[in-house]
Amino acid sequence: MQVRAYPVRAGACPRPPAPVIIGAMSLADWLSGRKSHADRLPERIDELRGPAQGVIMLPRHLALPGMRECDVTDDTTRRNMYGIVLTQGQRNDVARFLNPRLLRADWPLIKDALDPKLRGACERRFQLDGQARAEV
Repeated sequence: MQVRAYPVRAGACPRPPAPVIIGAMSLADWLSGRKSHADRLPERIDELRGPAQGVIMLPRHLALPGMRECDVTDDTTRRNMYGIVLTQGQRNDVARFLNPRLLRADWPLIKDALDPKLRGACERRFQLDGQARAEV
């Protein structure tokens, strides 16, 4: 198969740019696999069954370099891991790795780092908004 190149005449107008088929996408949308936040969250906070202590080994699709093992008893490590799981994880990841009691305790500290749409979905789904406001 041959590809023909057509010469452009001198003084001819260049072709208009091609229409944009795929628009700009936020990093959060790209990382989440384009599922809506509601589709990626369990229905109720009671469905979260993550451990309250010990070390979690994150699967490769959630792990950042140098952060595959997360000690749940280390507050900073746990909060970072919860943020990663909420922003990048699927429904089963959220249910498997997040502990409901620890999420409620950490919510005032991690909520501002999340995408506003994800934060709102978590607050509605897990009833975290009233609890977070009551602690302020």
